[in-house]
Amino acid sequence: MARERQLSRRSLLGGAAAGAAGLTTVSAVSAGAPAAAAAAGSRTVDVAIVGGGLAGLTAARDLVAGGRTVAVLEARDRVGGRVVNLRLANGGYTEGGGEFIGPTQDRVKALADSLGVATFTTYNTGDNLLYKGGKRTPYDTSGLLGSVPPVDAAGLANAAIVQSELDSMAATVPVDAPWTAAKAAEWDKQTFESWLNAHAVVPSAKFLLDLACTSIFSAQPRELSLLYVLYYIAAAGNESTPGTLERLTDTANGAQESRFVGGSQQVPIKLAAALGDRVVLGAPVRSVVRSGGSYLVTADGVTVTATRVVVAVPPPLAARITFDPLLPAARDQLTQRMPMGSIGKAIAVYDTPFWRADGLNGQAVSDSGVVRSTFDNSPPDASYGALMGFIEADEMRAYDAAGEAEIKAAVLADYVNYFGDKAASPTFFVLQRWDDEGFSRGGPVAYAPPGVLTAYGAALREPVDGVHWAGTETSTFWTGFMDGAVRSGERAAKEVLAALG
Repeated sequence: MARERQLSRRSLLGGAAAGAAGLTTVSAVSAGAPAAAAAAGSRTVDVAIVGGGLAGLTAARDLVAGGRTVAVLEARDRVGGRVVNLRLANGGYTEGGGEFIGPTQDRVKALADSLGVATFTTYNTGDNLLYKGGKRTPYDTSGLLGSVPPVDAAGLANAAIVQSELDSMAATVPVDAPWTAAKAAEWDKQTFESWLNAHAVVPSAKFLLDLACTSIFSAQPRELSLLYVLYYIAAAGNESTPGTLERLTDTANGAQESRFVGGSQQVPIKLAAALGDRVVLGAPVRSVVRSGGSYLVTADGVTVTATRVVVAVPPPLAARITFDPLLPAARDQLTQRMPMGSIGKAIAVYDTPFWRADGLNGQAVSDSGVVRSTFDNSPPDASYGALMGFIEADEMRAYDAAGEAEIKAAVLADYVNYFGDKAASPTFFVLQRWDDEGFSRGGPVAYAPPGVLTAYGAALREPVDGVHWAGTETSTFWTGFMDGAVRSGERAAKEVLAALG
């Protein structure tokens, strides 16, 4: 079974092992209610939905509530998309994909509440760790600097100025149309790195901002449009609360503040269960063909005839579907130019969360190694310990051709540097490589390099005849997060209901 992971943002500035390599086999937890493609046959519905992640399932829920018939076609053998729970050999679970939520992420919280999925606070008691230049420095996050790592005073001052300037610039970017910002053309011509090079002039400040960038996007500053970064910051809020860089990177009062009891995939699993056999698994969509006033959506093992179609997969994956008639050139050009971030997630499981006894909260940031940021991923009852680390951007790409055993050795070497010799011997180890997962090919989000938003951004959400677009990339708030996925599904459903009358 393919294994997945979405990656949520992380606070930056802010069994027995199987086989000789010691790698534990895990499986995705999937819902039993959806139908298999082989049993689905042909269907005629009001709306065909491509993708059974949070966006597609939310759209389906709202359309059914609006009195419409739907079929959700999901390529994988499970629901959730870039959100997945992985069962561990000890009977527990770990989250291979998106897992965190925080303040202003109102829509995913409301959805979880409606499904009876509770949250608990991310473990954040004790010191963070900075590992820089080979030196390990614990630091208290309750002081004036909060979660900002304690680099030199000049670097802290420079980083604070840069962060404030980014927030001020982001405040001028309309979240529903960033390409219309007054300085959109100027900001979209340059990379985030070129802007940082001119403003983060103290090396330690540049380190902090680079680390924040790779942690948020799983991409290097050189790959991102400055306008896209500013839009992403602006989107880290809601209709009444402006977005800030700090909210993206922080744990307490930030995007990593809470987790879901039972794992984040409980949300799509329960949502799919409520939809029942309207959800079809193992059905990758190959083509969407318009014929008269309807669409024929062809997937492996099932065909669906529908009046409207909602495509709820990342833009680069939507581009792999054959559309007839062809999509407008601007939409196709957009999908060619929005790559996925490069990311992996490594979780080492121990008998206990031993770092807590050392006064540490499991959160580390580093200027070296394959893992540059970590979290305590233990369950709320601390019945076992779990250290989770993100492998991102250049670090992930450097290991594209490596086997799991090689990556495990590199990850554990980092964990030993951060948390001591006890980290060398986990009970088992889980590795999620989203870049190698066929129906994601990276994460946490498809991002925009320079020139994309101003030239093609208007095609991101604009319906094409009866085809509508959803997915976290299309959200106006919390793009790249679970909350953005839910918001996009709600918006797409409203569009379709209005169109169908």
